[in-house]
Amino acid sequence: MAAAMTGEQPFYERDPEAWQAHLAEGNRIQPRKRVGADVVFRDQAGNVLIVEPRYKPGWDLPGGMAEANEPPLAAAAREVAEELGLTWSGGRLLVLDWVAPHGPWDDSLMFVFDGGVLTAAEQQAIATDDDELASHAFVAADVAQARVGPRLARRLAAALCAAASGATVYLQDGATVENVAPSP
Repeated sequence: MAAAMTGEQPFYERDPEAWQAHLAEGNRIQPRKRVGADVVFRDQAGNVLIVEPRYKPGWDLPGGMAEANEPPLAAAAREVAEELGLTWSGGRLLVLDWVAPHGPWDDSLMFVFDGGVLTAAEQQAIATDDDELASHAFVAADVAQARVGPRLARRLAAALCAAASGATVYLQDGATVENVAPSP
């Protein structure tokens, strides 16, 4: 019988500390999602900035994984500063992509923000001489998509369309929801 029907106070009123402990236990056992945040920067010709990490094969967009309790936009800004040496205060959300478990990884949420067009001075200020990145390049969108791998290529294509249209796009594994079968 519900607490209201018995005249008994609800648990959260009866024992607030025990209720908080109950919530903390629920939080502890719930699934955790990794969160990543990338940024799409372009040059005046419309080429896309991609980076070559030292820690994995292939090319990527500037960005990376959020730290514990870090907002995705803050993670993107931090990663841009760490990877490129640029101060970037944020841009519009272009894409939110749910990535299914793969390899050793659980599922994750990947945010892609619009970095806009970098000036010539900002492009010259890029410094990728740390241990994380081997190099960077501004390349045509189709070249970028070929270098980054299939899942990120789909996410990048969606991000560029979203930037052009003013939309924000939700994807599942890099595919628009209309093209995705429902999860079991």
